[in-house]
Amino acid sequence: MNWTLEVVPVPVTDMDRAKEFYADRLGFAVDVDDEVAPGMRVIQLTPPGSRCSIALLRGMPPAPGTKTMAPGTLHGIQLCVTDIETARARLLERGVEVSPVRHVGATGWEEGKGETWNSFLSFEDPDGNGWVVQEAPAELSQR
Repeated sequence: MNWTLEVVPVPVTDMDRAKEFYADRLGFAVDVDDEVAPGMRVIQLTPPGSRCSIALLRGMPPAPGTKTMAPGTLHGIQLCVTDIETARARLLERGVEVSPVRHVGATGWEEGKGETWNSFLSFEDPDGNGWVVQEAPAELSQR
């Protein structure tokens, strides 16, 4: 049996502002935008080429045994691209505040690209949820 990671909830304060950020600025596809019950809205978006989506939720009770996350408390979700410099340029063109490309060096984080699997950038959504982008040597299907 496979256990596939398919949806990650992202806590936000303003659903429409977050939808605009993820769809228009990051280029995520809007899969669902629906009020599933009175006062309960779900927006599901998927990054280009990904099999895992994010879900923006309003009015949904937490799943049994879980807690609700406050907006801006999700950090470290990681996306992979095969060309980090092009990815950074596209984000900047779309108005996303993004870090320089960095790698882990002998003294910690250093600016510039590193070797294979060692090039990263980061950005935050409008609520302060933090994302990391890592350069991969090839598309997932080729690894």
